[in-house]
Amino acid sequence: MDNTETATLAGGCFWCIEAAMKELDGVLEATSGYTGGDVADPTYRQVCTGETGHAEAVEVEYDPEKLSYEDILQVFFTVHDPTTLNRQGPDVGTQYRSAVYYHDDEQRDLVESFVEELEAEGAFDDPIVTEIEPLGEFYVAEENHQDYYEKNPGDAYCTFNAEPKIRKVREKFADKARQSPADD
Repeated sequence: MDNTETATLAGGCFWCIEAAMKELDGVLEATSGYTGGDVADPTYRQVCTGETGHAEAVEVEYDPEKLSYEDILQVFFTVHDPTTLNRQGPDVGTQYRSAVYYHDDEQRDLVESFVEELEAEGAFDDPIVTEIEPLGEFYVAEENHQDYYEKNPGDAYCTFNAEPKIRKVREKFADKARQSPADD
């Protein structure tokens, strides 16, 4: 498929954002990785120190005929807390910051407008601290971090952190969620 678009998002642990995005019909691939830092080809251990400047992020490749960039943003801003600085749930540090890394001027304009609208309507009790930055180099995380939720559904971290995000997508975005085989 040649007509795809990509969004790059950071909102805490990449396992959780990846799992939530994969629930959307139209998402072709969600890849965990690192971006926004200043060390070439960092490892998970390096990023976890908070010293590389990278955020755990997810690159979401999607079909724009099924999902819009705004759809992706709507889900992203629903499944994580964009008002906590360098923190999501139990994860603390700059590597867990909330950020949208735009790929072009159109994405930048769309995400800036989207955040302005959320602020204007008082969508959150606290101010949104999500960084909006141009995408630099995106480094794909190690293989054991790809599809982590799917490979480890019984993992306690996933049970407490990823599953609520998945449920949110299924409940709040049922019209955009993939249908399970039982629903066909």
